[in-house]
Amino acid sequence: MSRPYVLLLIVTGFLTTTLAQKKTVSVEEIYGGEFRTEGLDVLRSLNNGKEYTVLNYDRSNGNTSIDKYDYDTLEKTGTIISSADLPEIQGFSSYEFSSDESKILLATQVEPIFRRSTLGVFYLYEIATKSLIQIADTKIQEPLLSPNGSQVVYVAENNLYLFDVVSGKTSRITTDGVRNKIINGITDWVYEEEFAFVRAFAWNANGSKIAFLRFDETNVPEFSMDVYGEGLYPWPYVFKYPKAGEENAKVTLHMFDVASGETKKVDLGDAYYIPRMQWMNHPDKLSVQTLNRHQNRLKLHMVNAKDNSVALLMEETDDAYVDVTDDLTFLEDDSFIWTSERDGYNHIYLYKANGELSSQITKGPWEVTDYYGYDEKRDRVYYQSTENGSINRGVYSVRGNGKGKRSLATEEGTNVADFNADFSNFINTYSNATVPYRYTLRNALTGKKLRDIKDNKVLLDKLGGYSISPKEFSTLEINENDLNMYMIKPSDFDPGKKYPLLMYQYSGPGSQNVSNDWMGANDYWHQMLVSKGYIVACIDGRGTGYKGRDFKKVTYLNLVKYETEDQIAAAKKLSELPYVDESRTGIWGWSFGGHMSTNCLLKGNAVFEMAIAVAPVTSWRFYDTIYTERFMRTPAENPGGYDDNSPFNYPELLKGDYLLIHGSGDDNVHVQNSMRMIEALIQANKPFDWAIYPDKNHGIYGGNTRVHLFNKMTDFVEKHL
Repeated sequence: MSRPYVLLLIVTGFLTTTLAQKKTVSVEEIYGGEFRTEGLDVLRSLNNGKEYTVLNYDRSNGNTSIDKYDYDTLEKTGTIISSADLPEIQGFSSYEFSSDESKILLATQVEPIFRRSTLGVFYLYEIATKSLIQIADTKIQEPLLSPNGSQVVYVAENNLYLFDVVSGKTSRITTDGVRNKIINGITDWVYEEEFAFVRAFAWNANGSKIAFLRFDETNVPEFSMDVYGEGLYPWPYVFKYPKAGEENAKVTLHMFDVASGETKKVDLGDAYYIPRMQWMNHPDKLSVQTLNRHQNRLKLHMVNAKDNSVALLMEETDDAYVDVTDDLTFLEDDSFIWTSERDGYNHIYLYKANGELSSQITKGPWEVTDYYGYDEKRDRVYYQSTENGSINRGVYSVRGNGKGKRSLATEEGTNVADFNADFSNFINTYSNATVPYRYTLRNALTGKKLRDIKDNKVLLDKLGGYSISPKEFSTLEINENDLNMYMIKPSDFDPGKKYPLLMYQYSGPGSQNVSNDWMGANDYWHQMLVSKGYIVACIDGRGTGYKGRDFKKVTYLNLVKYETEDQIAAAKKLSELPYVDESRTGIWGWSFGGHMSTNCLLKGNAVFEMAIAVAPVTSWRFYDTIYTERFMRTPAENPGGYDDNSPFNYPELLKGDYLLIHGSGDDNVHVQNSMRMIEALIQANKPFDWAIYPDKNHGIYGGNTRVHLFNKMTDFVEKHL
C-alpha cells in the first residue's frame, strides 16, 4: 500500500468521524429560539449626536429598560428608564422620545390586529420628574406626541382623540368613526397591507395643525372568516376587503386646526389613492402623494394649510406602475430628495422647493436600495445600494451634485447603516451567508471602523457543532437572462452520487430570495434537509428585484407566467448536472411562492415530481385591489392575465405529489384560494395531501404551530422526494 493512499484513508476516516459528530438542526430548535441572534433592539440616536439608546430585555427577570450608550466609547452611560422601577407596568416593547427628549412614549400590552396594526396600552414618562401618565384607559392605536410634547393624538374605535398632557383631559377630533364603515386617522386593511402604513395622521412643525385621512368603507365588499376558538359555536369575523376590480374605500384628506378645533376637507381633485402624506419644514406646507387606480401616475402635491389650496409639485409616470417609497426628504428650505426608476434603475434625485428638477445625484446600472439622509452641513447624501453586486448591499455617500462618492461599508455581503443625529458616525450591521450579524461603529465621512460592538460569535461557535453547508452563489442563464442562484449541497457531497433536488422560491415582483446575508428560519430548515442528503437551490427569476426596472416589470399584466417558465427552465437545466437525480425534483414556496410551486408542479409536470404550497394565491381574482391591479390592472381589463395562470383552471395537469397548506384565519390570502384548488382537484379525481391550521393567519404561527407545520413538510419531503 502506497503512503499517499494510507494518508487518504486517514483523512477520509477523520472527515467521516468529524461529520458523524456534527449535530443535525431540528425543527424544534429552529422555532424554539436555539439559533437566535443578538442585536441592538429599537436603536435610537439622541439629539446630541454623541449617544444612542437601546431597548434591553433581561430574560432572567423579564424587566425591560432603555439604556444609554456613548458613541465614542460604546460604554453604557446610564439607564433612562427600567420597568423594574415602574410598578404600574410589567414591561414595555417599544418607545418613542418627544422632540426635545424630555418625555418617552411607552408601548405596553401590545396585541396585533393585522400585519402592521396593533392595539396597546400607552404611557407617557417624563424623565425629569420620573412621572408616568396613562394616555387612555383603554387600548388605543398609533399615539403620536406633538412637537413640544404637550399633547398626544391617538385613534380609538376609528376616531381621532387629542390628549392634553398637563390637564389630563381628552377631546374628540372626529365623531363619525364606525367599524366597517368610517375610519379616521388609521388606514383600512388594503392600505395597511399594500401601502405599508397604519398611522394616517401627522402633526405640522409647530403643532398647530393635524392632517389626517378619512376612509369611507361603506361600499367596500365584506369578507367573512369563521373563527373556531374554544367555544361551543364558531363566530364570523367580518371585515372590509376589496378584491381585484371591486370598489375601494373613498379616501379624503382633512385638516384639523388645534386652536379653533375646526376640521376642513382638502380638495385633491381626482385622487384615487393617497399613499403618503408628510409635512414639510414650513408649518403651513403639507406634501401629499396621490395615485390613479392603475398606479402608473403618481402626483406630489403641496397643500397650503392656511387656506387648504393645493398645488402640483411634480409628477412621476411609468408604462407599468410607479412604486411608492418612504424616501421623500425635505431639506431646510423645503427643496427635496426623491427616488425614481426613470432612467431604468432606482436612483436619487434632488428637486427645488417649487418642484423643478435640480439634479440626478446617483447614476449607474445598479439600484439604490435605501436612502439614509442628507447632511446639509457637509453636503453628503448617504445611501445603500447594489453597486457591489445585486445580491450584496453596500453603504456609500456622495455630494449633492453627484460627485465625490465614497465607499463607507462595502465588504461583500449585506451592510446596513444607522447614522447618528449629526451624521458624524454610523453603526453598521454586517452579515453574509456565513457570518451572522456583526455590529461596528464607523466614521461617517471615511467609513473607517472605530470599534466593534457585537459579533454573534457565540452563535457562530454553537453552529460549529452542527452540520451546516455554505450557500454557493452563482448565476444561471435562463431565457436569455442571467438569474441569481444559490445552491446548498450536503457537507459530505460526492460529485459521483445522485441527489434529489428541492427548489425554493418566492418570485413576487421586486422581491429577492438570493441574497448574501445571514440565515433566516427557512435557511435553517433547508440546512436540516441538506444534512439528510438533499440539494436545495433557489433561483430569482424574471420579475424579482434589484436588477433594474425592465427585469422587474417584464411580468406586468402576466403575473406568474414568466416566473413559472423560469423555474421550470431552471429545474431542467439543474437536472442536467451529473450529481442531480432528474427523477426527484421538488419545489416549495409560501404565498406568492405557493402559487408558483403549484403552477410549476402542474405546468411543469414533466420536470417536477413534488411540490409544497403554503398559503398560496390560486387566482388573482381573489386578491386585493391595490397589489393585484398594480401588476395586472382589473379583471375586466385583463381577464386572460387573471385566468390563464390560475391553477384551479387546469387541475387535470397534476401528476406529482402535492401538499397544500393554509391557515383558516388568513386575512391576507384567504383560505378560499385553497378551498377552490381543493375542489378542482377533487373534481379532477387527483390525489393530494392537505392541511388546514385553525384560526391561523398568513404567517401560520403561534404556540407549537410552526413546529408541527415544518415537521409535516419534512415528512412529506422525505416520503415523496
